[in-house]
Amino acid sequence: MISATEQLVAEAGPAAVSVREVARRAGVSSGAPFHHFPTRQALMTAVAEEATSRLRTRIEDAVAVVPDIDSPGRLRAMGRVYLGWAMDNPAQFKVVSDRRLIDYSESIQRDNEAIQALMRETLRQSVQAAGGRTADIDAEMLALRAMAYGLARMFVDGHLPQWGVSDPRSSGRMEAVLDGLINQLVRNDWPGI
Repeated sequence: MISATEQLVAEAGPAAVSVREVARRAGVSSGAPFHHFPTRQALMTAVAEEATSRLRTRIEDAVAVVPDIDSPGRLRAMGRVYLGWAMDNPAQFKVVSDRRLIDYSESIQRDNEAIQALMRETLRQSVQAAGGRTADIDAEMLALRAMAYGLARMFVDGHLPQWGVSDPRSSGRMEAVLDGLINQLVRNDWPGI
């Protein structure tokens, strides 16, 4: 059911999803899924839970191979994984990023909190390694998240070519922009809020 939902979102967008249509595509009786997914929102929440769990695992795996002493490299790994995940899974991104479609379940909260905690600690270590300057970690996290999310949204919505990205499937330009922000934050060149 989750796979069929993702396929339908990819083909026709989130508005096209209904439990009955997903059941038809999954090859099950139209009434069977309602025991597990009584509403469209429950089905979309299941998609978001699985997607967020996969994203968390990808981020943790990517950060684990970067040495602890390279905290800016760990931040870059997080950003690149997020961009790669959105590029590889645009249907999941559409579901996860539209809170009107899902319940913000405990599972999603737990995975998001783990990602944020890892990001916060890595950013704190980066700032400390750069001389321990005074930093508003929450504001810097917001800037990083906004940059990564914005780039991912631009990719998923097809806006990158308008902004000089001739090959939207290539993440190099997006990664360079994200790296630039990370460098500013770490070097204390970022003006902050």
